[in-house]
Amino acid sequence: MTPRYRRILLKLSGESLMGEQQFGIDPAVLRAFAEDVKEAFDLGVEIGIVFGGGNIFRGVQASAKGIDKVSGDQMGMLATVINCIAFQNALESLGVPTRLQTAIRMDQIAESFIRRRAMRHLEKGRVVVFGAGTGNPYFTTDTAAVLRAVEVEAEVVIKGTRVDGIYDKDPEKHSDAVRFDDLTYRDVLERGLRVMDLTAITMAQENGKPILVFDMNQRGNLRRLMLGENVATIVHD
Repeated sequence: MTPRYRRILLKLSGESLMGEQQFGIDPAVLRAFAEDVKEAFDLGVEIGIVFGGGNIFRGVQASAKGIDKVSGDQMGMLATVINCIAFQNALESLGVPTRLQTAIRMDQIAESFIRRRAMRHLEKGRVVVFGAGTGNPYFTTDTAAVLRAVEVEAEVVIKGTRVDGIYDKDPEKHSDAVRFDDLTYRDVLERGLRVMDLTAITMAQENGKPILVFDMNQRGNLRRLMLGENVATIVHD
């Protein structure tokens, strides 16, 4: 079977790794996500992954009152690296070759992000996990995901969430929420839909990177998406 996309950038939130916990990493969720990525990898898709760090940083925020924005963002970057190390380990336990690259230097833990090296890893059939966001404060991991997608020439940014696409309001709180199959970047911005932050949406629009939003918690969905099934909302021009 021929996948719809040759190279993708998958964005996963840190919170998605918590499972039913209040913070931290649920081993069962970690394993399930790794197995889903392996299914897409086995189709021949080249995969880059960006993680958020909310599952770890949220756990210390309550006791971190008074920390300035820059320091807080730096703590968040370190939290993403913890998630990346965990996911790299989960993938490699399934026999998937991976490389971890970080936006800030951590030579004893990971490679520093070098665009050409990342692209070479993808070409050689390795999943590349990108940690530490953009390496700069004031930028979200959503923006980091779009930036990495542009840099490594991924065809699409895929955001895994807890719902099966983009709705006009939170479907977990409103039973009458309406799902969209197809949106433009302008639709997202004008409707104030909380898909990604303004910087990420604008960067995707300027570089022509479609954004797909799907339910990562539904097993097998990533593979279905790669095979062209309608299991996501697409944001494009």
